[in-house]
Amino acid sequence: MQTLEREAVESILAWGTIIKVIGVVVVVGLIALYIYDRYIQRKHQLLINYPIIGRFRYIFELLREPLRQYFAEENFFESRDKVDWVYKAAKDKPNYISFSVSQPFPQSRFILKHVANVLNEEEVDKELTVTFGPRRQKPFVAHSPIIRSAMSDGALSPEATRAFALGATLSGFTYNTGEGGLTSNHLYTYSPDPKRAEFLEIVPGNAFAQKVFRLVEKISNRANAIKAYRRILLKGKKTANTYIYDSKHHLLFRINWEAPLEAFPEEVPDSIPNYIFQMSSGLYGVRDKEGRFDPVRYQKVMRFCRMTEIKLAQGAKQTGGKLAGSKVTADIAYYRGVEEGKDLFSPNRFPYADTMAHLFGFIGELQELSGKPVGIKIVVSDANTVDQIVAEAAIRKHEGLPLPDFITVDSGDGGSATAPLEMMEAVGLNLHNALYTIDSALRKHGLREDIRIIATGKILTPDDAVIALSLGADAVGIARGFMMSGGCIRARMCSGFGSHQCPIGMATQDPKLRASYLTARKGYEIANYHKNLLKGIRTLLAIMGKKNLSELSRKNLTYKNSTGEIYFDVDKYFEEKFHR
Repeated sequence: MQTLEREAVESILAWGTIIKVIGVVVVVGLIALYIYDRYIQRKHQLLINYPIIGRFRYIFELLREPLRQYFAEENFFESRDKVDWVYKAAKDKPNYISFSVSQPFPQSRFILKHVANVLNEEEVDKELTVTFGPRRQKPFVAHSPIIRSAMSDGALSPEATRAFALGATLSGFTYNTGEGGLTSNHLYTYSPDPKRAEFLEIVPGNAFAQKVFRLVEKISNRANAIKAYRRILLKGKKTANTYIYDSKHHLLFRINWEAPLEAFPEEVPDSIPNYIFQMSSGLYGVRDKEGRFDPVRYQKVMRFCRMTEIKLAQGAKQTGGKLAGSKVTADIAYYRGVEEGKDLFSPNRFPYADTMAHLFGFIGELQELSGKPVGIKIVVSDANTVDQIVAEAAIRKHEGLPLPDFITVDSGDGGSATAPLEMMEAVGLNLHNALYTIDSALRKHGLREDIRIIATGKILTPDDAVIALSLGADAVGIARGFMMSGGCIRARMCSGFGSHQCPIGMATQDPKLRASYLTARKGYEIANYHKNLLKGIRTLLAIMGKKNLSELSRKNLTYKNSTGEIYFDVDKYFEEKFHR
């Protein structure tokens, strides 16, 4: 008993000594910091007058954005409830609320009209397909009206790009590659046949590598096992991460762009998502060594993609795309054909869009090369400019010349990982106004049946989607909602130009942060979000008395403004609102 008491006393004394040592270290450290702030450093004048205490300002400033969403009122989307809906949908949890919304919706907004005799949900068509380019050699029938908007591999981490590929494969949404081009990560779900893979660079496995893989997977996890497998087989190759691991054949592969066109698959493999290839002013992924358009490389890319979107503008920036040098890793440099580690700023103007005639001619060239639909992405600032563009398109139709198969219209308050502040929400109309403008112009000039519309910008929930579809969109693009379903916490540290990186490893190329991203888990959650979007859309169609998307129109909407005025005819609302 005395021995136990003695050991207890000795333990307490030992802990006491440790605490004293820690206390002394802390005090000495604070004194040293005080002296440094007050008498040595000359970067922060606040710290000269308020040494040590002044540092709390920078701590709070650092935490402001990551913590803002948890304590402040939601002021970017319509309400916090919409944001919560996304996170719950991704987790596939029941998405019902009680009593009332936690934050009232804006007083000025569109309202969906329901019918007296609503449908049961089983009476709504299960298939919500959209057809693009019906006159093309290879039209694209999208399984869903939901498109994951353009976000590049490079702006996103490889792990996040793979998660979106998995989510799209599982649930069938269309996936826009973003301007970074088609990369190995977009083929994450592809399982090659080694006997018919002349278009791939294949690195076969060996017994030793497989033993190491199984051991690391057993004591750690699969992600680390794949890293070890790559390290062994590729012997430290700088672009090792551009190779995808195929679990079926235990090999590594990536596309061999030097292989002849005839070696590439004639049809898009069923095991990968339906991709829209986005071509930007930088021509990444389809450029030659001099940076010019490479038609053969484009044809190779289109063996894996269903459509092409030419990016003329984006909601938050009408300049060329911007990628920080910290994100231009060896892998990204390989994919884009650029120099590693340097800031990558694309030209403002698309190289084949110095005139509309030139642009439409280039669209026709792409349609011939791929046999697939080609469209453009724009931002609307002026109705007269849109009318002039569409009027020229109508003349071309009469003359039998090429036209775009679709127009993606982005909201002026759309997002971007990297954009100049002076352009955010200062250039371009919001989605509803821009969408109405495009739809009206196409109808006026008799092109509405020729050109589909994809609407993007701050769409999160099923009601957002149905309102856009009723205003004239054939499909809707979603970026932020998909980001959040994939784990984004809206910390606003996406660009790579600041001193901090995306804390969850989603929008960064930092290897340590990327290692925390749970690709497979998030892939399933992304799929859940899309699944619940479709479920919600069908529910809304049922109470509106509509069996399919083609029955939606502006007549299904009411608009009420902040003064209490009600417009049962939204055309009258827009007529009063627009002044030419």
